Amino acid sequence: MTLRGFRPVDVPFISSVVADALHEHYDPTLYQSLSTEWPDGFLVAADSQDVPVGFLLGVSQVEREARILMFAVDRGHRTVGVGTLLMTAFLERCRARGYHRVTLEVRVSNATAIRFYTRFSYSVLDLLRAYYSDGENGYQMARELG
Repeated sequence: MTLRGFRPVDVPFISSVVADALHEHYDPTLYQSLSTEWPDGFLVAADSQDVPVGFLLGVSQVEREARILMFAVDRGHRTVGVGTLLMTAFLERCRARGYHRVTLEVRVSNATAIRFYTRFSYSVLDLLRAYYSDGENGYQMARELG
């Protein structure tokens, strides 16, 4: 498994995994647009054939704070360390930029993701009512960077 930056050719994979894992559908041009804000914050995990198997898209909208906007791993590559690789690298990049905090949102029904984030010292800050496009509530989670 290797980590690399986002490439425009990754859009079909990302769109597919977002639909499957996050249950959301976004205009494909969104990914390219967001990649220009902080290119090092858009990580792609790829297999030995350079085929994407997971990604993490981070942005910085608040000074000294990063936000994970999207994070997903292809269903066939879960529980083998891809998510850990992506999260660890992202947190390292946040520290290198001098960020003090990372936030994210997660569906309240996604117990697996909540457990994963908790292992990385994220904690629930707030309940976001009807946050997702289908009306499901979300949690805002955050962690401090030391």
